[in-house]
Amino acid sequence: MRNALLLLTVAGFLTAFSSAARAEDRVFELRTYTAADGKLDALKARFKDHTNAIFNRLHMQIIGFWTPTDGDKSKNTLIYILAFPSRDAATKAWAAFQADPEWIKVRDESEKNGKLAIKVESVFMSPTAFSPVK
Repeated sequence: MRNALLLLTVAGFLTAFSSAARAEDRVFELRTYTAADGKLDALKARFKDHTNAIFNRLHMQIIGFWTPTDGDKSKNTLIYILAFPSRDAATKAWAAFQADPEWIKVRDESEKNGKLAIKVESVFMSPTAFSPVK
């Protein structure tokens, strides 16, 4: 009984320690899409109806989606943030996403009349020590 309790205590400590280490490695990815003329609604629909489910299945944590409210960017820009346990996890998740048969099918079907996005920008970010989001 003592050995089992000791093993549970050690396992709990290692789990807590590895979780803390992972929290320090967490990264966020800011992605900005510029939609092709007249295709912002189709791009948003693809995320809402298909892409987000694939992200969730691949453990790509969705923080949120935004569209600008002013100027020309309000007509063609979609911004979102994902979170990953580490940069390595992000690299692996994106590789899995790009190879995912469901994604390939959805992408091909949604782009049969031309690409929905003409530009995609990606910025990886780490939270500052004073950030309320970690």
